[in-house]
Amino acid sequence: MSFLDLDHRLEELAGVVELVYSPLVDRKEFPEGVDITLVEGAVGNREHLELLREIREKTRILVAFGDCAVTGNVPSLRNALPREKVLEEVYGVDDPPGLRDGDVPEFLPQASPLGRFVPVDYYIPGCPPSPERIWRFLEALLKGREPALSGKDIRFG
Repeated sequence: MSFLDLDHRLEELAGVVELVYSPLVDRKEFPEGVDITLVEGAVGNREHLELLREIREKTRILVAFGDCAVTGNVPSLRNALPREKVLEEVYGVDDPPGLRDGDVPEFLPQASPLGRFVPVDYYIPGCPPSPERIWRFLEALLKGREPALSGKDIRFG
């Protein structure tokens, strides 16, 4: 939602970027040769991990977008609980039928930030990052400058 809160700046962004993969784009596979990818959320299951590795392989600049991607934040709260306990609470059984046939992605032992699995080029903290922080970062990157987050920007929550 913070990204959408860029408001009129989305029009400016649309003039200089091509959106090739997102929940808004009905593309089944991540394309080759992507310049910049913003990835939000922690890595919590095998499906997340496989997609993240593919994204890293096909992307020049990978950005951990938001506290969950940067630190694990809320999704990592499940790390203190045994996997079976989480499945029992969510699905009512510790071995949901969909887990065996692939409908439910296999949980990883822990939900973790992106940097635990792949090299990350930049981090945009925030829960969620503010539109101003997002815009300053993207504007610098798109103009060929090194994005810099000032001390006031480095807050987690």
